[in-house]
Amino acid sequence: MSPQDTVFSQKIECIFNPDAAPLVMGILNITTDSFFDGGKYTSEIEWLAHTKKMIDEGAAIIDIGACSTRPGAEGISEADEIEKLVKVVKSVRKQFPEIIISADTFRAAAAVNAVEAGADIINDISGGTMDEKMFEVVSKLQVPYILMHMQGKPQTMQQNPQYENVTDEVFAFFTEKINELKALGFSKVIIDPGFGFGKTTEHNYTLLKNFNKFKLLNFPLLAGVSRKSMINILLAVKSSEALNGTSILNTIALCNGAKILRVHDVKEAVQAVKIWKYMEELN
Repeated sequence: MSPQDTVFSQKIECIFNPDAAPLVMGILNITTDSFFDGGKYTSEIEWLAHTKKMIDEGAAIIDIGACSTRPGAEGISEADEIEKLVKVVKSVRKQFPEIIISADTFRAAAAVNAVEAGADIINDISGGTMDEKMFEVVSKLQVPYILMHMQGKPQTMQQNPQYENVTDEVFAFFTEKINELKALGFSKVIIDPGFGFGKTTEHNYTLLKNFNKFKLLNFPLLAGVSRKSMINILLAVKSSEALNGTSILNTIALCNGAKILRVHDVKEAVQAVKIWKYMEELN
């Protein structure tokens, strides 16, 4: 392993080091209909410029998504997703060889192609429920896997989500899926409760309040609350006006054990981590 490969490996391992500082994951949507930034980064000049901006602001991970999963999203074909995802992963990897790249996909074939193109992490919004081959694929790839909870599918998930106890049910889901992955010899799991994915506003805030319970699973926790409806509905603002609310929720998530913040606004999230870290280190 070359010195450069060793440094890169250490970056990946920081995700799983409980003593390392939380990381910021910058969102790069190359879709036309994502809820906040759809259509903004569809040319190479645009997506590379935005990626550079996020890296300059302190992003440790770039999460690339080629298929919109906002509530009511229509989605695209597997072939179209793979074509777009591979093109952008290769482009970002070439331009920024030292950045950690996450591929946001629920399709096993897209995951394989993305990793072959240079992705380091698979971010699956469905937690393996939308493609039965996903767990087998990630166990063979042996790259970190973001296991997210979602009730239903993007097209219908927000129509009428129901839980008896949302925290307990999401926790039970993770326990089951982690056991399935461990049975396949896989343990590089990152936990994401899936804020906004088949949850009401109350469900979302209940999960955030109880976020530290998921630390019992002994895997790093990811919080993805950036500009989501849980902010917009409560504060009666548009997603374009939800940065302040996002920073507040990111700070709460950090206090409750978040290891990764997945965000549209990297600079502000990095600032939240810096302040949180300073407070944590005070005697």
